Amino acid sequence: MMKRLFRNVLLLPTLFVVAACATNSPSAPTASRSDTTRRTPAEDLSKYRPVFEAPATTAATPASAPKKPVVPTNQVNAQIEQRLRDQAVANLNVKYAQGYRILAYAGLERDQAMAVRRSVISRYPEETDYLTFKQPVYRLYIGDYLTRLEAEQALLRLKPLAPKAELQAAQVLLSKGGQ
Repeated sequence: MMKRLFRNVLLLPTLFVVAACATNSPSAPTASRSDTTRRTPAEDLSKYRPVFEAPATTAATPASAPKKPVVPTNQVNAQIEQRLRDQAVANLNVKYAQGYRILAYAGLERDQAMAVRRSVISRYPEETDYLTFKQPVYRLYIGDYLTRLEAEQALLRLKPLAPKAELQAAQVLLSKGGQ
């Protein structure tokens, strides 16, 4: 008896839900329903649009005629030249800049660090190398690169020689070409 009552209690709300869904189901499109895919002609907005007149062309100066050079009235060239010379002298004193170096080796064995150094120098003699020792670790840095792009390109070249090489931000020595 209890089982039957329990079944009826569950069945009754289910019937209400099914009946509600049946009354709310979408019906087939009828002729009275408006078609929303068709566009009705929009309101004419041309009266609100601005109208610009074409610029008048002057016959006195044709486009192919050369223009007169503009003559400056206030000369500051001497002051600018002096400032540029001062800045060039100041730049000669700058030796270091923020850049990147490649950490080719970091380990405890000096012989292995020297082997990586020899292989890099023999393959790329133009690269500068820096071998540091902070007890007990040897570190071999390669190159002085001002941009990350240059450093990444060099890293790709050095990867076969030093597989664990990685980039590190460092204060790098500026080029020695002008000295």
